[in-house]
Amino acid sequence: THASSLRADDEDSDYHQEAYKESYKDRRRRAHTQAEQKRRYAIKKGYDDLQAIVPTCEQQDFSIGFQKPSKAIVLQKTIDYIQFLHKEKKKQEEEVSTLRKDVMALKIMKVNYEQIVKAHQDNPNEGKDQVSDEVKFNVFQGIMDSLFQSFNASVSVTSFQELSACVFSWIEEHCKPQTLRDIVIGVLHQLKSQLY
Repeated sequence: THASSLRADDEDSDYHQEAYKESYKDRRRRAHTQAEQKRRYAIKKGYDDLQAIVPTCEQQDFSIGFQKPSKAIVLQKTIDYIQFLHKEKKKQEEEVSTLRKDVMALKIMKVNYEQIVKAHQDNPNEGKDQVSDEVKFNVFQGIMDSLFQSFNASVSVTSFQELSACVFSWIEEHCKPQTLRDIVIGVLHQLKSQLY
């Protein structure tokens, strides 16, 4: 009959709605599960990437065999490595600063040498045969005496190994272009006051 037909249609409609609701819940659950799996994969990949990038994470303790480091260890080693890189960067910046100072000193010396050469070219006969070999030796001796004072104070002869290390340290500290230039200027001023 018509009434029973309507009732059957309503029941059929309720069944389809319920099936649709269940299907919607399933889809939401599936989407949530996929999102969670994607998130966990991203975290795992992040730790794997850190482990591959940080050299100390690759080190193996042969006494206990190979064991995959925990996440806490990976993070700590990553922090240690970043701090190490910051120290290395600071050290390199200091070395660059020192090299820039050396370059500046060399540029000053270059300008001075160019001025000396130009003055000689402009007046090639000026001062010719007026300086004796003795004066030339006195200039050399004054420079060497000044260098030997710092050499003697800086270099240890306890052993050959220490001597070698100290010599290189002395060269770096006391034989910089600016230092040598100041020594030469001082010696020349002193000899000039003695001669004239």
